[in-house]
Amino acid sequence: MTDQGETGEAITILLVEDDAPTCWRLQDALLKAAYEVRTAGSLGEARNALAAGAPRVLLTDLRLPDGHGVELIRETRRRFPDTEIMVISALGDEESVISAITVGATGYLLKDAFPSDIATTVRDLVAGHSPISASIARFIVRRTQSSAEPPPGPALNTAKLTPREIDILWGIAKGFSYAEIASRLGLSRQTVPGHIKNIYRKLEVHTRGEAVFEAVQQGLIKL
Repeated sequence: MTDQGETGEAITILLVEDDAPTCWRLQDALLKAAYEVRTAGSLGEARNALAAGAPRVLLTDLRLPDGHGVELIRETRRRFPDTEIMVISALGDEESVISAITVGATGYLLKDAFPSDIATTVRDLVAGHSPISASIARFIVRRTQSSAEPPPGPALNTAKLTPREIDILWGIAKGFSYAEIASRLGLSRQTVPGHIKNIYRKLEVHTRGEAVFEAVQQGLIKL
């Protein structure tokens, strides 16, 4: 039985990993969960795979033999805005994490902290969550806490978000799925994507990570 998304279509995955044993292990786990999986071992192979069609999910390493995964994330986000992107990498330094999230990654797992069930993690990603390794999450929290406190006064809200949109943005920042946001705010599940599109348009962003970053910068929400 093929794992399906909310549309009823099979969830397709492009797995970009140049280390063969790691690629085999991940591919095997995903295939056993009935996902449709294509693999690529380099930036060039990944680009060729994307030329054949957009995957629902891109799982990519960052350190590739012919380039950096951040390039692939940026290109994929620009060409296929609906594709969910998660990094699976040994790189956990500040530059790698922030670069990947800024250009469009919605999840970030370290290779030494794989979840026991990668298939469930992918399912969470598709459902609207942002899976992040615990050490990465702590790093992001510390980075936010160490930043200078904004001056006292009202939030800037230069994007003129409505109170409802700010509530939804807070839910996005907490990693809630669309269904969870709708339930918490008493909304219809079908209305949440429309609100999120309006938020992206007003903030002039394209991903959840960019929206949260911009909202924190404007003082609209606190993590």
